[in-house]
Parts: sequence; C-alpha cells; structure tokens
Amino acid sequence: MKTSLSNSAIQAGLKILDEPSKAFARRYPGETGRRQPVHVVYGGAHLFKAAISRRLGDVALATLAEYAPDAFTLARAIGLPGAAALPKSGKQAAAAERLFAKSPEKLRRENRGAWMAQTVYARVLEKLQREPVEDFRIDFEDGYGNRPDEEEDQHAALAAQEVARGLAEGVLPPFIGIRLKPFSPDLRDRSIRTLNIFVSALCDATHGKLPPNFVITLPKVVIPEQVSALAYLLGEMESALGLQKNSLRFEIMIETTQAILNERGESSLPRFLDASGGRCIAAHFGTYDYTASCSITAAYQIMDHPACDFAKHMMQVAFAGTGIWLSDGATNVLPTPPHRAEKGKRLTRAQQSENREAIHRAWRLHYGHIQHSLVTAYYQGWDLHPAQLPTRYAAVFSFFLEGLDSAAVRLKNFVEKAAKATLVGDVFDDAATGQGLLNFFLRAINCGAIGEAEAERLTGVTLEELRLGSFLRILANRKQR
Repeated sequence: MKTSLSNSAIQAGLKILDEPSKAFARRYPGETGRRQPVHVVYGGAHLFKAAISRRLGDVALATLAEYAPDAFTLARAIGLPGAAALPKSGKQAAAAERLFAKSPEKLRRENRGAWMAQTVYARVLEKLQREPVEDFRIDFEDGYGNRPDEEEDQHAALAAQEVARGLAEGVLPPFIGIRLKPFSPDLRDRSIRTLNIFVSALCDATHGKLPPNFVITLPKVVIPEQVSALAYLLGEMESALGLQKNSLRFEIMIETTQAILNERGESSLPRFLDASGGRCIAAHFGTYDYTASCSITAAYQIMDHPACDFAKHMMQVAFAGTGIWLSDGATNVLPTPPHRAEKGKRLTRAQQSENREAIHRAWRLHYGHIQHSLVTAYYQGWDLHPAQLPTRYAAVFSFFLEGLDSAAVRLKNFVEKAAKATLVGDVFDDAATGQGLLNFFLRAINCGAIGEAEAERLTGVTLEELRLGSFLRILANRKQR
C-alpha cells in the first residue's frame, strides 16, 4: 500500500519532538518513592535540645495514657471507622482485646471496627516508643519571634551545637532542619545572618558533616527572587565550607495569595521552582497566614476552608510530577487541659471530666483535619504540640489500613498485567498509575502503618522489589528473571 509520508518526513517530524520531550521529562520526573515524613513538628530555636524527639514522645505517651488508656477510648474520642459499633461493656471489650492478642485476623472478620481500633492503638504506641517524631524544624520565625541580634546569634550557634550532638549520639529525628525568617525587606538581613551562623557552626562542630535529610525552610515566599537568592547563598556556603554541591536543600512556604497568582494573573509557583536551581524539595502550605491574606476572619481560619483547598489544589497542579513534596498546615486548637492541679491539691471530678472532654474535642478536630489532608493527597502536615502526635499517627495509620485491601488487589493485578506486557514485548504506558499504587504501600511502610512482610503478603511484591521504590524498576527486575 502506498503511503503519503516519506521516511525523511517522519524523521523530521520526530525530531521536532525530541528536545521538548526531553525537557518535559526533566521537568516532570515523577515520584520516586523516596520517604516523605508524615509531619513536621516545630519549636522555637531557643528551646531546642538534641534529644527533643524522645522528650516529645514521652509527653505524647503520657497524654495518651491519661486520656485514652485503651484502644476503644481513643477510637471513640477521635471517631475511628467503626467506632460507633465498638463493644459497650467492659466484658465485651476485654473479650475483643483477648481475641486481638490471640488472632487479629479473626477479630478483623468478626468485628472490623474493634480490629481497627486495636490495630491503630498498638501501632501508635509502637511508633511513639520507636520514632515519635519524623521531622523537626528548629524555628527562628513564628515560634521564636524577634529578639536582639546578639540573642539570636547565640541561639543559632547553640542550636547548631545541639544538632551536632544529636547527630553524634544518634538521637535526631530522621528528618530535621531550620526555618528562617522570611526574605522580606525588613527581615532578610537577619534571616541570612542566622542561616550563616547556624550552618557554619554546625559544619564546624561536625567537621563538615550534615545530618541526613537536613533542610532549610524559607517562609512567606512572594517573589521568585527570594528563592533564587537563597539558592545562590547556599551554593556559596557549600563552596566556602567544602560541602558537596547541592547538599544544602530547602523548602518554600506558600502563605500568601501573591504566591498563588502574581500581578499578571499567572501562577507564581512554577517560577519559584525555576528559581530554585534544583535545590527546592518541598512546598508547605501556611494555613493561617494564607487565610489572613484572604481577609478571612480568625474564627474561620481553618485547614479545611474552601480558600485553603483552592490554594492547595493550585500547588498540586503546579508541582504534580516534579517530585516536589507537598505539605499541609497545622491544627491550632491544641489538646491541652483547661485545668491544672495546684501543688498539694487534686482536681475535682468535674474538672477531670472537662479536661478529658477538651482533649478529646481537640483530638477529634486534629484527626478530621488530617483525614481531609490525606483524602486530598496531602500526606504531610505540621504539628504544634506533642499531644497531637497520637492523633497524627492514628489518622495516618487508619487512612492506610482502610484502603489497604483494595490497594493491594489493584497493585497485585497491575504488576502482573504490566509484567506480562513487558515479557512479550508490548508497550506498557500506564507506569504512572503503577507508581501511584506502589507509593501507597511505600508511604504506609515508611510511617509504620504496615510492615514490609504484611505488604509483601498482600501484594505479591517482594521485599526486594518494594525497596527498589520504582514501579519501572520492578518490571525490569521481573523481566530479568
């Protein structure tokens, strides 16, 4: 059959696609499966100590022991799936606990709500004992305030020394960093001075070794030049301190309407990424500054406000496929008791009840906010208080456990279908969906919601393959068998 296109014409047409396709692939490499922390806990730099993670974990465990000493109390307090149908009597609850200890799968079949409550509670306890904080930000901004230069200089150096001590003793969270003041005209000099002192003191104390997953947070970014200035300064610091190129990474905070749309009605977000020189790894949403910039009154400045959803979806559209992590904001209603016992006195029963109700109410709000974030594909958020750690992990764990069975079936079928296509030489062009399914399990494993062996049993994907972190590499691995 005679065709109209010559081979030279086809080759010329394909050549038009070559460079743009390569540029697109560089811009949108997709997710890698690399571990992203589920939260950031932040605290003032003047209070930071090397063993902060363990100290916060102990407070979280003590709060849990006092206000939710068993699985069913926590489940009812936060509204876990199936909580309404949990055993009412102490005898029934004890029977469910015994069955869970003997055969979790049998309890799962007989009473999924009770199984969920017991499983989440057990894994929250284990997480708080093993790794209570995943990411910590030493704060020189809102959690620190404006202080005399000499005082901030001293705190920057002392905080760096504490990080060095924590690195040497192996007690730092797996992710850690500092939040600077913004690069606004009135604060940028102070911000850069703190950055310079902290990183220099840290490298001096560690002989040029940075903690794993060390990151710098730049708040209230409004123009790309703030991002490019930080990227330039970090490059200069690396040269001066003898650090590996691109070892100093940062994340930006999206906290104003101008960060979403600039004066020309264009999204500022892609320009921020371009200005970062490849150093930006994450974009964090600032709930309260953003809602304030929208003139939303304080009573309605909440994480699930429609204005926040709009801004966060803009962030998703701008950064999807780039490998940039996204993080939601924080719940600012804290689980703290309204009554404190005075020395030598005990709280009344009414006061104890009010404390319990206040803690449970704040937990329920926090849990709901996190679930909202997770449903909208924001897998990280900020925590402000150690008593929020139990609900952070309970929300994350229940989210993954609820979706576990359906995701396992889909991933198993997807891998088998893709592997067959690869073996016979067919083109499998839906690797992004496969990576998305794999990422569900990688996130669940990384945070402690499920174990590796559990994921392997459910999906048929081996531990070796899971650790590859890449759907395409799994297919390549199976092709070589």
